[in-house]
Amino acid sequence: MHVDSCTTYIRGELYKRDLLRTSRRENGKVVHETLLNLNKYCTKEEIQALKLAFKYKHNLQALCSLTEDLEVQQGLSFGAVWLIHDIARKLGIIDALGKTRDGKLALWQVIARVIDQGSRLSAVRLAGRHAACDILALDAFHEDHLYANLDWLAENQAKIENRLFRKLHVEQPPQLFLYDVTSTYLEGTQNELASFGYNREGKRGKLQLVIGLLCNEFGQPLSIEVFRGNTADPKTVASQVRKVAERFGGGEVTFVGDRGMLKSEQIHDILDNGFHYITAITKPQIESLLRDGTVAMSLFDQKLSEVTDENGIRYIMRRNPIRAKEIQESREKKLNTLRNRVESLNTYLSEHRRAVVEVALRKVSEYCAKLKLDSFVTVSSTGRAIAVDIDEEALVEFSKLDGCYVITTDLPSTIASKETVHDRYKDLTFVEKAFREMKTVELELRPVNVRLASRTRGHVFVVMLAYRITQELSKRWESLNIEVSEGIDELTSLCTTVIRVKSIVLHKIPKPRELSATLLELADVDLPEFFPHRNVNVATRKNIAKRR
Repeated sequence: MHVDSCTTYIRGELYKRDLLRTSRRENGKVVHETLLNLNKYCTKEEIQALKLAFKYKHNLQALCSLTEDLEVQQGLSFGAVWLIHDIARKLGIIDALGKTRDGKLALWQVIARVIDQGSRLSAVRLAGRHAACDILALDAFHEDHLYANLDWLAENQAKIENRLFRKLHVEQPPQLFLYDVTSTYLEGTQNELASFGYNREGKRGKLQLVIGLLCNEFGQPLSIEVFRGNTADPKTVASQVRKVAERFGGGEVTFVGDRGMLKSEQIHDILDNGFHYITAITKPQIESLLRDGTVAMSLFDQKLSEVTDENGIRYIMRRNPIRAKEIQESREKKLNTLRNRVESLNTYLSEHRRAVVEVALRKVSEYCAKLKLDSFVTVSSTGRAIAVDIDEEALVEFSKLDGCYVITTDLPSTIASKETVHDRYKDLTFVEKAFREMKTVELELRPVNVRLASRTRGHVFVVMLAYRITQELSKRWESLNIEVSEGIDELTSLCTTVIRVKSIVLHKIPKPRELSATLLELADVDLPEFFPHRNVNVATRKNIAKRR
């Protein structure tokens, strides 16, 4: 085996080709066979290295004499970027983003979010330590390019989501869609979409964003949308219905949303588009059904029960004994807390004769209402002592629905049994898990670090695409006792080896250690033997002049 190089002039232009060939003798004649055109896959330094290797293959002592000119050093981090890039290719994310410079920059933002969550500035610094430009075939960029790229992502989000949807559902569109909403608070005050609203995270005084996530029946995200922070959950449903009707195939599909999402107006909108729904009803709605006789308390059991009203609406009922016990224990803790507060105040009143009993009584009453115990607890005073009385009959009435829930749907029983309806509603946990990982566990959506509405939407879209990758890796690494973030950290340590012999530079991929090899094998990702280094320097805008 040898490297056959040839230089020719054709019409005044210089052409050079380097072929990897093998030679053998057949019937007394030398036959050459071309194995590979090296110019397509190797740099000129790598071709020189191959020539050197073939030249001394029968004389290793001669190679030893080159040790003075031999330099081996650690190169860029390679393993994590290569893995995530290959997974993104298999999921269709690369094709959906496109091969333009904006598409490649967007892909890097997704990869950077999986490796190390941070701002656009940190993504640029990350590219300087990883083989980002070499694997993605990118030229130099800085943070301003990534900020502008968020605008491009927001503008093209619908097209990208449509391409990913077609990749995910080749044969037919899904028949069931899961939808839920979350909020995320902001540290600053300048974001264009920021507003005060119902804060699920208990961050009082913080502006927030509202985010809606639409998934298929397997919990794979299809579309994500950012709303102003004061948008009520039901107000986000209409745009999701339009997406399914206009972009995701429509047909006989079913929307699944929680009890705070699908109210009467949203249900009518769903029905008007020819869709079906599955949701749960609130405690006051359950009490209303009990009063008008549509359902009875005897139907609430550990096993599923079902009734259908005169309009064909089905109600699937169950009492969860574990949840009932949790509610009871929580109520007991609240009562003990109230009693301790009263005992402390009584001690204070007895030791301080000038303390006003009415003021203490008002504080206890307000605290009782805050704990939501005032439906069956009465607070009164006798002399300078405050007493807490529990109305046992009211408590029994108040606690009768502990652990009870009702799921409602317009799907006929011939299409979906009560067990199927119940299980589909429970599938909303897929969306809750997606929110949990996007916000806190793996991808850390917050802090948002942008102000413009378009860039906020682009940032959130990047996080959704990154979640698609971590979700896939979690499935592929399921047999290992390892988190996705831990696996990424392990592969980050896999770096290229730079070998220099005089003017020849070779970037080689070393053999990964056992855990890295296992992670790559389970992810069905193969490493190349050599690495085509493009020698692109990436720097933040502040350091561009120094780097140049």
